[in-house]
Amino acid sequence: MNQQELPANAFINPSGSNKESIENFVSKALHRIISVISSSEIRSSLPKEINIPTQTIPEESIGDEKLIDQLETLLLSSINPSHPGWIPHMDPPPTTASLIGDFATASVNNNMLSVEMSPAFSRLEQQVVDKICQMFSLGPNASGVLCSGGSLANLQALAVARNEKLNTKEEGVQKLPKKPVLFASEVAHTSIQKAAMILGLGQDSVRAVSVDSESKMIIDELETGIKQARNEGKTPFCVVATAGTTTTGNIDPLEEIGKISQRENLWYHVDAAYGGALVFSNSHKDKLAGISGADSIILNPQKWLYVAKTCAMVLFKDQNQLVENFRIGAPYMEEDEDLINLGEISLQGTRHADILKLWASFQHIGRKGFQQLIDESYHLTNFLHNKLKAINCIQLASTPEMNIICFRGQPKWICSSRWDEWNKDLQKYLLDKHEIFFSLPTYNDGKWLRTVILNPFVNKETIKNINQGITSYIEKTQEYT
Repeated sequence: MNQQELPANAFINPSGSNKESIENFVSKALHRIISVISSSEIRSSLPKEINIPTQTIPEESIGDEKLIDQLETLLLSSINPSHPGWIPHMDPPPTTASLIGDFATASVNNNMLSVEMSPAFSRLEQQVVDKICQMFSLGPNASGVLCSGGSLANLQALAVARNEKLNTKEEGVQKLPKKPVLFASEVAHTSIQKAAMILGLGQDSVRAVSVDSESKMIIDELETGIKQARNEGKTPFCVVATAGTTTTGNIDPLEEIGKISQRENLWYHVDAAYGGALVFSNSHKDKLAGISGADSIILNPQKWLYVAKTCAMVLFKDQNQLVENFRIGAPYMEEDEDLINLGEISLQGTRHADILKLWASFQHIGRKGFQQLIDESYHLTNFLHNKLKAINCIQLASTPEMNIICFRGQPKWICSSRWDEWNKDLQKYLLDKHEIFFSLPTYNDGKWLRTVILNPFVNKETIKNINQGITSYIEKTQEYT
């Protein structure tokens, strides 16, 4: 092709003729990117100002140097998750190996649609997924696929559940004699309702089961809900348990829910997007007792396994159920004798090979490395939990089961109607004065502060800084009351 209007390094020439120019461009860009990330500590978790280049699609190339300058500007205008004070969400700094894996994946630009278009990555994905299925003790017939995020993973799991239990793959839900319903706790992730909406079930098909004071699904309420739905002429078909609720990090009683699901002939799905990582810790994997009885599980390595976004997966106890209830053949793609084209059994057709950055992280860090990260998270979480319990006006939402703490101030010296405002101001104070950023979710009709002790650069000094910040804010607000 005529490339007269393109810069000489627009593509990597397969002949190697522009290798030096490419290496120069990439090395300069990498140097600038690494300089930004490796100086994260001197900048706030949140950008002080957001600068977006005004020019979106220029008429001609702006050149290497100006492009790199603008990339740096955008990075400096972004959230800074490598700062030790970044502890608000399940979004950690990524492993170095996952960055390298992402770059390598993009360089060959294979398509996970089919084995023909990704011969190595398709096989690698199945090997890694099957190993993780073994870690969850799902049995010899288990398998799954990677997805671009937990919402898509939940959607696919519920689609398979619907088709398996209601026989709706061919004709859909419109001919069903009774309205289908599924059950999830009242604090389950919102992607469950989104999935129900997309699957033609409607949001109101998700029956919210009450939780106890520890944000765990109440078993008696689940049993009552199933019975009541049937008395109303509806068809229960699925129960969703959560292993790691978004706001408080609690785990539903997985074993008991599994037994009820089996007894009632319901599909049992576990949203372990966050908490599923505990299978990597010998010290804490027992918290997932009963998860092996699930028909499907989702796991997001982009969270507690520190893989660059996006990286999620949906696992099935029986691969045949996935294939029979979800596979749509792609006649324009060559079939492989040994492996199904992954695009035929996943929501996405064209898909980035996220498997390489996951695999690369596993190789570089190892299971023991991930176990240490998880165990250290617990150690620091317990340290902060004990500090917070010692502060009189601090109310904890639940007892931490993971590395998430949700709390709020309930100062007796001001009216309870102002507590939300007090907690919002506490969040701002901690960020402005102590460079610690908490999220501020709404929970039980009030504003709470939440921390996720996930950042590998958090240490005991960070926790002491948090404690000092909270106590100084309390003293300050008491003085002005």
